[in-house]
Amino acid sequence: MLTWEFSAQDLARTRFARSPLGELVTSVEVLKDPGRHAVHLPWVRAARRRLAGVGWELLSALVRLPTVYVADFLTPVPDGPDPTIERQAAELAATDPAVVRRDLARIDGELHPLVARLARDPESGMARLAAEVEAYWAAAIAPHWARMQRLTDGEILRRARQMSAGGPAALFADLHPQVGWERDTLRIGHRIDVHRRLDGARGLVLLPTVFAWPGVYSQQNPPWQPGLVYPPRGVATLWETSGEPVPEGLARVLGRTRARLLAELDAPASTTELAARTGLSAPNLSHHLGALHDAGLLARHRTGRTVLYLRTEAAELLLNVR
Repeated sequence: MLTWEFSAQDLARTRFARSPLGELVTSVEVLKDPGRHAVHLPWVRAARRRLAGVGWELLSALVRLPTVYVADFLTPVPDGPDPTIERQAAELAATDPAVVRRDLARIDGELHPLVARLARDPESGMARLAAEVEAYWAAAIAPHWARMQRLTDGEILRRARQMSAGGPAALFADLHPQVGWERDTLRIGHRIDVHRRLDGARGLVLLPTVFAWPGVYSQQNPPWQPGLVYPPRGVATLWETSGEPVPEGLARVLGRTRARLLAELDAPASTTELAARTGLSAPNLSHHLGALHDAGLLARHRTGRTVLYLRTEAAELLLNVR
């Protein structure tokens, strides 16, 4: 069990961020053990085709299975809310050689030959690793990144709503089955037994990460920024064309199309995504979404140029009636 003890200052500084590099590293685990991550099988099939001919041997050697520890320099918690993969790859290439050796020394057992070579020559090894990261990203992640961003945007909006209604403790409610909050302590069901006290200056960074499903991961080794990686709600909607079944009683009251839209919004989504999943034309979709919004069943939030729709508490109550 990993436990983090919070002060009031730690809670005040707790924030969300998105990490393209974190998504990439966890996606490597998915590719290596797709049976454990069955919801991502459609992505796995496409990624394997796209990665044919792409060199990512060092990256693969660093992400070992079963995953107990991945070098911290490969999974840094961002210092801003939304870095690009290009920025993170550049920072990876510039990692202090002493930090590389320190993190690699934490790996148990014999090092893979490529990893051992990285420990001997961090400067050239990290340049190679950064190039592999960018090539892997372009082939396997970039085609899906916009949709993945919208899913994590929706997750952050949902958590913000929970916190506004129930205070900071509600932020951690139903975050993950292995995560629990009691008084001033966050407990994570890891196999390690570690107790940490946050330092009162940096807080905890929450990192909704698509490819983390179904697990939860932590960055808890000093002096790195503490972070908690967890899957956002609605991950399966990224790869599937249909969502939750439409409740028949609700369909009789609202009409099947509007009931289906509510069911599809298990996670917040844009009109583009809803059109792709439902087959509705843009004008027809806008008409139904507007009616549901006017009835108080949907909320709208703008993130950049995209408007995300999410269910209100009233809609949640209707969908839970059986």
